[in-house]
Amino acid sequence: NMVMSFRVSDLQMLLGFVGRSKSGLKHELVTRALQLVQFDCSPEVFKKIKELYETRYAKKSSEVAQPQPQQHRSPEALSIHSSYDRGSTVARTSISTTNIDYPALYGKYLNGLGRLPPKVAKPEVRLVKLPFYTTLDELLKPTELVPQNNEKLQESPCIFALTPRQVELIRNSRYFSLVIDNVSFLYRICYTDTSSPQEDQYPPNIAVKVNHSYCSVPGYYPSNKPGVEPKRPCRPINLTHLMYLSAATNRITVTWGNYGKSYSVGLYLVRQMTSAELLQRLKTIGIKHPELCKALVKEKLRLDPDSEIATTGVRVSLICPLVKMRLSVPCRAETCAHLQCFDAVFYLQMNEKKPTWMCPVCDKPAPYDQLIIDGLLSKILTECEDADEIEYLVDGSWCPIRAEKERSCSPQCPILVLGSSDVNGLLPTPNSNGENGKATADVVDLTLDSSSSEEEEEEDEEEDDDDEGPQPKRRCSYEKGLVSAC
Repeated sequence: NMVMSFRVSDLQMLLGFVGRSKSGLKHELVTRALQLVQFDCSPEVFKKIKELYETRYAKKSSEVAQPQPQQHRSPEALSIHSSYDRGSTVARTSISTTNIDYPALYGKYLNGLGRLPPKVAKPEVRLVKLPFYTTLDELLKPTELVPQNNEKLQESPCIFALTPRQVELIRNSRYFSLVIDNVSFLYRICYTDTSSPQEDQYPPNIAVKVNHSYCSVPGYYPSNKPGVEPKRPCRPINLTHLMYLSAATNRITVTWGNYGKSYSVGLYLVRQMTSAELLQRLKTIGIKHPELCKALVKEKLRLDPDSEIATTGVRVSLICPLVKMRLSVPCRAETCAHLQCFDAVFYLQMNEKKPTWMCPVCDKPAPYDQLIIDGLLSKILTECEDADEIEYLVDGSWCPIRAEKERSCSPQCPILVLGSSDVNGLLPTPNSNGENGKATADVVDLTLDSSSSEEEEEEDEEEDDDDEGPQPKRRCSYEKGLVSAC
């Protein structure tokens, strides 16, 4: 607040005191001075700022006291008027000089650095939510990385101090990690785009240094396809193990390549969650009522007058496409157009290891916030235990589809059953008494040329017959009731 209340002459004196450029418009001087406060504010610089502030308002209070001595007020009670350039509206803020804390000055102006003059304010950059992290504190809102010169390699430092509560959370997490959830600091980088929530995206030549040590950043995945550039998994960077858990200030310096695109950085204190916790939350708030699911089935199977083919049913598998096992918690995304579900347990475990959040059925985004548990299919799973597939009908009902049992013999070895009637309309086979009635079914194996008794009869007949020519084939005694294999 002291720096923002300075006039052009005060800003020029401050920048000249530290050897910085004094040229430019007032809002440029304000930005330069606040960057000085944020990154390089030594005790001497802070003393100079306080001196300029007291000198200016001591003169102002004396000028006000001369015409109206009875209305004299101390500098602590004065309202600070700041005007960034000509024609701008006057913004009023108040501050007590006795309440200024030197370490708190870093964190106070750290988040407001990119929103100095009201006329150049921009919408804030938003980052996509991470399902496996719950935000406890926001130490640094998404702030744009501003290049300081024309060099391709830029450095942007950031200084802040932790509160006693934040330090206690981290220490408890380290000592009792098996009892409570893990608490950590996440450093996130994304494109400076305010149109929609942004995913993590690294700039070229990125390097993150915390205090005096560099933090490891995920590298590139090699590509096996020719002509395809290797990809880099852009994820939040955990800085917890390099932070000072004391009253000392922490300094984060990010090195990045300036190649035309704009990036923003943010720092958050988060608590990490497990897939089991997300599953329990989904079971609590994400179950879709069976009647609503039934209405969705009817909508899917509604007859289309313009379609030449009427859809009378749709099949849904009870096997998870991820692990090829029977579904236990059937779920899908609300944005998916299919009725097929996947198992929420394995889907959350898979994204806990490698977060992609892509539907395994249609290969479209299926984020955690859009997942639902199909109440109708959950009910079907409990009622239908002997089938792996069902069919939804037009009226919203369903029926199981059971696989046909395999025949006891293969097609290469057909076995014909002789019974009381024939599929071709033959008359019932007479029994041993010559009367029509039910007879015991006989099984004939056609793979054998003949039985042993038939072979003996054929040998006797061959001895009695003439050798004039081949004899016609003898009819089998079972021929009357035989079902044609053809």
